[in-house]
Amino acid sequence: MRPARAVSVATTAILLTLTTLFVAPSASAASARYVALGDSYSAGVGAGSYTSESGNCKRSTNAYPYLWKNANAPASFAFTACSGARTGDVLNSQMGPLDGSTTLVSLTVGGNDAGFASTMQTCVLNSESACLTAVANAKAYATNTLPGLLDNLYTQIHTKAPNAHVVVMGYPHLYKVGGSCIFGIGDTKRAAINSAADVLDDVIAKRVANAGFTYQDVRGRFTGHEICASGTIWLNSTVLPVDESYHPKAAGQSGGYLPAFTAGV
Repeated sequence: MRPARAVSVATTAILLTLTTLFVAPSASAASARYVALGDSYSAGVGAGSYTSESGNCKRSTNAYPYLWKNANAPASFAFTACSGARTGDVLNSQMGPLDGSTTLVSLTVGGNDAGFASTMQTCVLNSESACLTAVANAKAYATNTLPGLLDNLYTQIHTKAPNAHVVVMGYPHLYKVGGSCIFGIGDTKRAAINSAADVLDDVIAKRVANAGFTYQDVRGRFTGHEICASGTIWLNSTVLPVDESYHPKAAGQSGGYLPAFTAGV
């Protein structure tokens, strides 16, 4: 009887430990005070179902911050991400909800600072050489100017929300090079655009590490779902309205960004 009782007690202890491990994350999420900052990739531009209050910011109920909020029911949720936002816009217009009680912050920013929209326009509408020049200029800005802007923004976020866990999300490759697209831009332009995303992500990742925040790379999750891939495409190509072009669809938010953010929380 004694050995059986010992096994029973040990089994109970293991089950209690496992129960605690599985319950703790949801309990933590339920007590979270979450603020979602950033640009169009965080707002959910391209994913549809925009909230009426967000106007031109085009905050979507299909965006990863909103999906995480729905799944975890945090104690509070403030969604201030906005289409077109640069680091200065986040700093000056989005950080009002941050304070000492904030426990979780998400963010994508930097693409607009580096001229993502104008670079894409050049590559789609102009020559290969013009595209390569625009990409080179974007890379130079990301390498030389963006680090200081990110450092300042991250410092201000930490100052306003010193107790927050900050998760900074990267950007995906837009194109499958050698993919199945018959129309649109060629592989040289596609590869150049993807290389610009690599430079941007590398810069962001380094600044995030220096700030002591958490960086989540989404490139791997979007692999096989880029524009021109043979599988389900998670990104818009050229669409109307134009501002939704080259942004994640609802499937990209739920299949790419949401699991990446959840893994970083």
